[in-house]
Amino acid sequence: MNTDPIADFLTRVRNAVAANHRVVEIPASNIKKEITKILFDQGYILSYKFDDSSAQGSIKIALKYDKDTKDSVIKDIQRISKPGLRKYASAGELPRILNGLGIAIISTSHGVMTDKQARSKNVGGEVLCYVY
Repeated sequence: MNTDPIADFLTRVRNAVAANHRVVEIPASNIKKEITKILFDQGYILSYKFDDSSAQGSIKIALKYDKDTKDSVIKDIQRISKPGLRKYASAGELPRILNGLGIAIISTSHGVMTDKQARSKNVGGEVLCYVY
């Protein structure tokens, strides 16, 4: 039984990056789809595909690597708010990751968005994860 599906999502991506895989397949949910869209929009993944052929569906993510060094674009991806200890931040207290070089993914009342988008809309929420 999986008690934290977002942590499972992040761990699958982290493990695929560590093993230099090109594609990783993850069971789908609405919040995982939103996190995937943010990772694509911010340039951390090459592409993604939502496959709704089964009951739950799945997400196929093509990971992005540097052409010269063959290093992954995702250096680290960390779960912040956990089921046992939720982490919330108001609009003024949103974290800055690597002085703006990384992103924090925030779940707000206006949907899932990056810390920069939440700051511009002046909303806070649950800090899901850091990506850099």
